[in-house]
This record gives sequence, C-alpha cells and structure tokens, in this order.
Amino acid sequence: MDQEKAQFLPFHAINEFMRPDFRLEVVRSALYALPNLPESFRPPIDRLTKKVVQVPGFRNSVKAPTALKVKPTAEAFEKSSDLVAAVLSAWAEAHPELRQQVYDLLVSRDWKVLPPDADRTKIPGFLTRWPKGEDFDVLNKAYAEKYTESQASSDEVSLMVVWVSGRLPYQLVGEEEEQADEEQTE
Repeated sequence: MDQEKAQFLPFHAINEFMRPDFRLEVVRSALYALPNLPESFRPPIDRLTKKVVQVPGFRNSVKAPTALKVKPTAEAFEKSSDLVAAVLSAWAEAHPELRQQVYDLLVSRDWKVLPPDADRTKIPGFLTRWPKGEDFDVLNKAYAEKYTESQASSDEVSLMVVWVSGRLPYQLVGEEEEQADEEQTE
C-alpha cells in the first residue's frame, strides 16, 4: 500500500507569502465587492466575520460598516484558514478576467488546475508541491507578455496563480514527480 498522499497546508499559510499592505488591499477589495457578487459569497464571510473578527464598538462585527471591518478582517485573515478561503474566493470572483487569464496561462504551461469557477473553498488547503522552474517571476513575466493590456499588479497575478492552482511553492518538484502526485489524488 502506498503511504504517500497529497499534502495540504491550511489556507492561512498564504500569509507567509503576502505583505501586510497587500493583504489589507485584498481584504478591502473582497469586502467592497461582496454586494456585487452572487449571493452565495456573503453567508460564509458573514458567518466567519461574526465568529472571528472583532470590530471595536460592535458586538456583532457583521453589522459594522465595511470601512471599519477591513483592518480587523485582515488581522483575522492571518489566523483563520476558513476566512482566508472565503475572502480569496470572493476576491477571485470579483476579478473574473484576471482569474480566467491566469487559468489560461497555467493550462498553456501544462499545469493541472480545476476550472476557474470551481469552489476551491471545499479543498482542505493548498497543495505543497510546486512545479520546478515556475516561480512567481517567471509566471509574472509570462503573464505580462501574454496579456500586455492587463492592469493587474504582479502581487495580484501571483495571488491568483496560488488561488487558481491551489498550490503554494513549498516543495519544488519535477514533471515526473508532479504526474505521480496527480495520479494519487485522482
């Protein structure tokens, strides 16, 4: 019996790769986008906001104005894997063009990824294995060459790569190892 299984890091492990100012920007973007997103994105964020976000002056943090929720939500984002998944899901939904472009880029580079609109919050976290030679600089350069009109920052492209691929670059692997991983998770 093969003991090796796919390894996951909890979603909040992404904080090791995010600058605090960018984390705040992502949280702000997701929270302000909520009213324009499909209704299914609001309940998980509201439930987690009530549970893990403390907004001074509000017993129920959900009732606080969005502007007051941003900083405490970004602080809770550092500790709550479920909140990270809900916020990143809303953030990705609020950036459908970038999500599709990153998906197309990864597929063109032979990454195995879920469809762009798949519910990644159902996955237990990020896979730890990352294709060798595909660091953020390489992927950002390829993205910039392919989508010359895009206004997305390198941080946004990198975050979307992580979200769409469901991976964090903890363990670099070659193609043969990657295919073995894929077969074990199927």
